[in-house]
Amino acid sequence: MEADFIIIGAGSAGSVLANRLSKSGLHKVLLLEAGPPDRNLWIHVPLGYAKLFHNPAINWKYQTEPEPELGNRRIPCPRGKVLGGSSSINGLVYMRGQAEDYDRWRQMGNPGWSYEDVLPLFRRSEDQERGPDDWHGSGGPLAVDDQRHDFPLADAFFAACESEGLPRNTDFNGATQEGAGWFQMTSRNGIRVSAAKAYLKPARNRPNLQIETSAHATRIVFDGKRATGVTFRQNGQDHEATARAEVILCGGAINSPQLLELSGIGDGERLRDLGIDTRHHAPKVGENLQDHFQARLVMRTKRPVTMNDQYHSFPRRMAMGLQYILTRRGPLTVSAGLAGAFFKTREELASPDIQVHFVPFSTDRMGESLHQYSGFTTSVCQLRPESRGHVHATSPDPLAAPEIRANYLSAEEDRRTVVAGLHQLRRYVGAEPLRSEWEEETIPGTAIATDEDLLTYARDFGTTIYHPTCTCAMGPGDDDVVTPRLKVRGVEGLRVIDGSIMPNVISGNTNAPCMMIGEKGADMVLEDAR
Repeated sequence: MEADFIIIGAGSAGSVLANRLSKSGLHKVLLLEAGPPDRNLWIHVPLGYAKLFHNPAINWKYQTEPEPELGNRRIPCPRGKVLGGSSSINGLVYMRGQAEDYDRWRQMGNPGWSYEDVLPLFRRSEDQERGPDDWHGSGGPLAVDDQRHDFPLADAFFAACESEGLPRNTDFNGATQEGAGWFQMTSRNGIRVSAAKAYLKPARNRPNLQIETSAHATRIVFDGKRATGVTFRQNGQDHEATARAEVILCGGAINSPQLLELSGIGDGERLRDLGIDTRHHAPKVGENLQDHFQARLVMRTKRPVTMNDQYHSFPRRMAMGLQYILTRRGPLTVSAGLAGAFFKTREELASPDIQVHFVPFSTDRMGESLHQYSGFTTSVCQLRPESRGHVHATSPDPLAAPEIRANYLSAEEDRRTVVAGLHQLRRYVGAEPLRSEWEEETIPGTAIATDEDLLTYARDFGTTIYHPTCTCAMGPGDDDVVTPRLKVRGVEGLRVIDGSIMPNVISGNTNAPCMMIGEKGADMVLEDAR
């Protein structure tokens, strides 16, 4: 196989690149995806993410090493292994983060990455249900819709927040992020719009785009210091593809650093210990892992209005399915956060440091059965963690899972923020009119009240909110993994374009920013190909 551009990974960024680089018809593009086509029914039903959480056919099902600050628990790290990548199995929340996040990237020495620079890319990609304005676009490939399920307790939550001084926010991706309100989601008419559906489906019949599924990239091929192709395993057979222009790595925060190390780009001593020849000594490959950590509150409600009640009643479950089939509305259209809030734990902060996800059901752990009682969940997610972890290859075998250690709550600021966030969230949830809607806090329970008790609870039961990033971070330094134009330092003809290039994780859900990175990366590749 031979192409101008070889893209490794058909996830949130890789799908964007495949579309944009093949659009003119001037360039031949080969897209390699380790997983299968996105034909699983539950990919396309928004609430189907609950069915995909433990499905090894389309989910890498990674987990961290025992986390020292979390009682040595291993934390699940699901990642999409399918066309669309994690955008095919995620919770569909459309969130860009704060303008300050991107301005901070620029201030770290990354020209072209300020909010003013990236906002046009968000707008270009978007087909906003509400229509265009200063912050949103219409006519783009990525559909962004309002929620299609009315949950009566959500309005009570918004009013409770307002009574405690947190304003109502009708657009978290608009002028300001602070406040409480409904989340928007990447769907259209009640059906998930993954990166594959938004970007690959319109492009897949182009004669200059070749998509290979079940094609697990095993190594980047070099001629001296220049990347010239990729080896991959497909249906038990080894193949090699040649890139005339560039190899573009879009494996995400877990798989991109692993493949770089397998190809000889990483810390020389670590690679020697694995028996891998060093092509370029790059000690920051796989370092700087950042992820959002969450701790939850679960409330038992007085009225049977939650999805727990619908799930555990056969007639209501059938009605829920019928409603979805006939109207594409109702509980099956719900994203992983139906609504939520952003707030500051300290007055002096310039922008919110906590995100709340408001969920119309409750369970002990994500992916497990819903509680038998009527319940809803709220959670605090620290937006800008100071804890840093890593991702590294564990073997020259490309099929061996990498080592993932997030080091959640290893920084004192993270511990303080999570505890302060739980206290403040309790204040919002305990305010009227929401307080009249619930009987008791079942998790963790009001007996867990002191700072020390809440920190212990977070350590024992807190988990990821599934936003690993930053393991191939861009920067101006000679030891940063990629340049601000996303070229891998120390070699030629190789870029990384995915969420791993973030220097700091953005303040919110990461899927929309990863697609924006794909849009910006595609522009850079095409500019350099002229």
